Amino acid sequence: MLDIKWIRDNPKALVEALTKRSWPSAEAQSTVDGLIAKDEARREHVTELQTKQERRNAASKEIGNAMRSGDAALAEKLKAEVGEIKTFIQNGEARERELDKALNDALAVLPNVPLDDVPVGKDEHDNVVRHIVGKAPTRPNWVKEHFEIGEALGMMDFERAAKLSGSRFTVLKGGLARMERAIGQFMLDLHTTEHGYEEVIPPLMVKDDVMFGTGQLPKFEEDLFSTGIPKEVQSHDIARGLLDFRDKVSAFLQPNRQITQADGSESDQKASTEGLAKLVRLFYNDRERRYLIPTAEVPLTNLVREEITAHEKLPLRYTALTPCFRSEAGSAGRDTRGMLRQHQFYKVELVSITDQDSSLAEHERMTQCAEEVLKRLELPFRTMVLCTGDMGFGARKTYDIEVWLPGQNAYREISSCSVCGDFQARRMDARYKDKDGKGNRFVHTLNGSGTAVGRALIAVIENYQNEDGSVTIPEVLRPYMGGLGKIESK
Repeated sequence: MLDIKWIRDNPKALVEALTKRSWPSAEAQSTVDGLIAKDEARREHVTELQTKQERRNAASKEIGNAMRSGDAALAEKLKAEVGEIKTFIQNGEARERELDKALNDALAVLPNVPLDDVPVGKDEHDNVVRHIVGKAPTRPNWVKEHFEIGEALGMMDFERAAKLSGSRFTVLKGGLARMERAIGQFMLDLHTTEHGYEEVIPPLMVKDDVMFGTGQLPKFEEDLFSTGIPKEVQSHDIARGLLDFRDKVSAFLQPNRQITQADGSESDQKASTEGLAKLVRLFYNDRERRYLIPTAEVPLTNLVREEITAHEKLPLRYTALTPCFRSEAGSAGRDTRGMLRQHQFYKVELVSITDQDSSLAEHERMTQCAEEVLKRLELPFRTMVLCTGDMGFGARKTYDIEVWLPGQNAYREISSCSVCGDFQARRMDARYKDKDGKGNRFVHTLNGSGTAVGRALIAVIENYQNEDGSVTIPEVLRPYMGGLGKIESK
């Protein structure tokens, strides 16, 4: 979330930032104008409320003075004034909450401001190559895509996965299942023993405010899987809907019978609603919805939410290997074959929490840690600087690492490493104690894939495939696979 004080002082800078992110200029200007108006309305109201509170306090003292001086008429007049002010303040505080919500809701959907050195562009075609590591080999005629190899080995089953769960799921078996596990373990060991990250096993389901903290909510709710009843939907609402449905079904089955509010007493109807509402709550177990994490960035970053971290403990570096769950709502028709775009996949995540002075250097370090995974696996890759139009919602700058896939004859993303500044920290209220110990500042957060395990498996399969259909196991993975050197069909 952006700082409203900064927006107030730099409205033109925000309009420019939104325009760089491919917002139409008119929409960017009207959005910023609307924000400024909401902020001014709130500040004016708060000032008026404070003035009334000061007058209430002063009048309360005047009542005591009037009582002591024996001026009962003045005391009664002042009491009436205090009563009116009290009512005004009660209504005014409710109005203040409404104005706060309106402003915060408007701020919550604004993306982060790109750093000055981020290339300006509309989409992925405007991204800039930072460097290329390893030479993409000449593609022999016999090279296949990963899913062709996996199915031929009998170790990658999309048909049975579809029977179990629908499209965009995979069943891995045998050597490929073992190699995916080996890749994840290798990545964790590298990041924890050589790169200084602390391993974490976080919850895979989180609350609404946790998703809000890292920026998935409210803007990207359609990309998430969730369970339970949404906060805005009450069990009584569901109960009344079910009872209404029952009455409509009864009317359909018994068309000659009139269903009216007179059927049963009001207390009977209330009891039915209450009883059904209890069943609804029992069915869902909990009225608060949980979201399945789309990335371990969500729980790892939120480990510092609503906390003040001592400066000497920074930077905090966390890593986790978790399943990730995404609806891929905006990806219809893209990468429908194979494992490239799945509803469920494994990923090793890297998260850093730093002070405000160290985040840019930490961004470079994190990217190098992710790149090292591919270097150890001896996979060709390139690192891209994303343009303003292709960056994620919460990022100020992002490097994408793209691995070479000979089966597709293309580079494909395997990691994104982003520096977010204090954007997420403001949403989480995560701070650190300043060096002198006198003040608290918002932390800076960074996240990156270190890397996507399933896509690393794809890259290994395609880059290490042999003409006979077998897959050579990279040297660095062999200790995790009992010394096995090759995966072959049985």
